[in-house]
Amino acid sequence: MNLRRRYLRDRIMVAFVYLGTLVVLLPLGFILVHVFLSGVGALNWDFFTKPPAPPGEPGGGMLPAIVGTFVIDLMALAMGGALGLGGGVLMAEYPEHPLNRPLRLVANVLGGVPAILMGLFAFVVVVLPMGGFSAFSGSVALAVLMIPIIMRATEEVLRMLPWELREAGLALGLPRWRVTLSLVLPAAKGGIVTGLLLALARAAGEAAPLLFTAFGNSFLSFDPLGPMDSLPLKIYVYAISPYEDWIRQAWGAALLLVLLLMVTNYLARRAVRR
Repeated sequence: MNLRRRYLRDRIMVAFVYLGTLVVLLPLGFILVHVFLSGVGALNWDFFTKPPAPPGEPGGGMLPAIVGTFVIDLMALAMGGALGLGGGVLMAEYPEHPLNRPLRLVANVLGGVPAILMGLFAFVVVVLPMGGFSAFSGSVALAVLMIPIIMRATEEVLRMLPWELREAGLALGLPRWRVTLSLVLPAAKGGIVTGLLLALARAAGEAAPLLFTAFGNSFLSFDPLGPMDSLPLKIYVYAISPYEDWIRQAWGAALLLVLLLMVTNYLARRAVRR
């Protein structure tokens, strides 16, 4: 009798798990299907190769926004990756360091700060001193957004490595920094790459910080010190416009951004498996 009750409870709990999973996946699936159906019609050759058309005129594309997204996000990843990786290594490999406690506090606070405040921070620290909007200031805002994610991921990955790996290097007479650089980081490269890609995916869809920093630019530009467009910015501007063609292209840009984020997450999973 007790065995039957256990089987019954087990089946009930499994059913609740499946039901909870379905409840979570249904809204996500609905959103993805809606974005796909609304945006797939806007994806054509002009969408990827032409600049935006003047207001009210049909046609045009998202070339400046696509290029700007890659430029801004890659610069942000370079800045945020270096600082986040350094902070994670410090917290994991040097637990006795006096900066660890305030560093962890800063990481926890930054992880809960709204993204728009990152834009205001970059506006005050970068835009005002430089005297104008720029892709660099947008990258700074997104880099600050990435730092706590990369720090936490790096710290957790390094702590999972066996301490014997470090002892082996120290026993050979290597200095501590050399052990970290030559033994610890290569052993944890899969998890570190995953943290970098997840941070990139987190920041790539943010439009609020870029409103105060990159500002947007309808012309193709590679100048990091000048205004630059991006897909999240273009989605925001086009989605609130009164022109049907712009709204259609906003759905296309949203679909493209979703596909880019899905590819990034897939690469992160592949990095974990390696």
